[in-house]
Amino acid sequence: MFTGEENSSIFRSIVAPWYESLKDPHNAQTQTLARLVKAYAKTDYGQRHNAHSICGIEDFRANFPAVGYAELSPYLAEVQKGNYKAFLPEPLVCWVMTRGSTGHAKVLPATKTHLEQIFACGARALINFALKKGCFELLSGKILNLNFPSRVHTLVVDGKEITYGYSSGTYAKLNPMLDKVSLLPRQEEIDALGSGITRKDWERRFELVYQRAVSADVTSVMGVTPVILAFARHVAKKHGKKPKELWKMRALFCTSVRKIQFKYAPVLKKYYGDVSIVEIYSATEGVFAQQIDSLPYVTPNYDAYLFEIETKSGVKMLHELKRGEWGKLIVSTCILPRYKIGDLIEAAGKNYFRVIGRDKPLIRLEHVLYRLFLGWLI
Repeated sequence: MFTGEENSSIFRSIVAPWYESLKDPHNAQTQTLARLVKAYAKTDYGQRHNAHSICGIEDFRANFPAVGYAELSPYLAEVQKGNYKAFLPEPLVCWVMTRGSTGHAKVLPATKTHLEQIFACGARALINFALKKGCFELLSGKILNLNFPSRVHTLVVDGKEITYGYSSGTYAKLNPMLDKVSLLPRQEEIDALGSGITRKDWERRFELVYQRAVSADVTSVMGVTPVILAFARHVAKKHGKKPKELWKMRALFCTSVRKIQFKYAPVLKKYYGDVSIVEIYSATEGVFAQQIDSLPYVTPNYDAYLFEIETKSGVKMLHELKRGEWGKLIVSTCILPRYKIGDLIEAAGKNYFRVIGRDKPLIRLEHVLYRLFLGWLI
């Protein structure tokens, strides 16, 4: 178990590449691109787009089109048939699915490298907080497991039936770091309750979490923000006590929705007390950024992923955006070249960014109006 400052060298090894990349984002992104295209060149998809001949970002954009999930479906179908090299640079470990909060759930392959980046970047928010606050007890207590189930559907891959589920539960079950920080309850217990996500399903999960954790030293929660809030309301309604009366939490690590600091944080603090609300920008596709200090913005993992933004004036690197510039995010990961993830991002200057929300007409209109009337606050 992580027990204190004696393990700070372990902690720093996880966050050091992130800190270093922030000193020179251009150089970090250049190195990331070189590593990515080398991996893409091992795939049929990469060879079709001349990955081996790419020398820089302009070559990358000229050879690889920015694509969404629908355009990648034929290549993923080939992977499902057993030909992982059709799209992946290494064998897949498992399949994972999105929550489908903005449409049909997407099913994506996960490789060893992808999982390692998820685990390492996912740990950065906790470790950065512990280091900067001197709060090492955060990592010696229990973290509530409010993840989605990891066993939901089955598919046939290379003639074999494989069970897969939501990415949050799958990552929680596979993450070796969680053996150190003691996720409570274990993901296997969550999965044993079934794969449903109705209100009654969640009430059963919440009750399991409560019963396992009520007498434990719980120091934090990490997960989907509305689920963290729903758990608090369940405990207050059924057991007559708010989480702040049961546990002394140090921080809530919140993901998956916009306006975490402005819309959710005040309500969360009513239930969890005077805790730090730490935002993480994560998705099934990767853990892309996390809050680095008390300012209500996230800071990218330039050393792990390549970030481009489609703006009105053309496609730019994320780190090239000036304060107030915003647009559609195109992310490249170890398995997804130039992937249109469907999120809108705004620069706040000095490697600080804000996730505006999904690329939907109403959200875009809301943001335009916000900038029109309150742009002086940005």
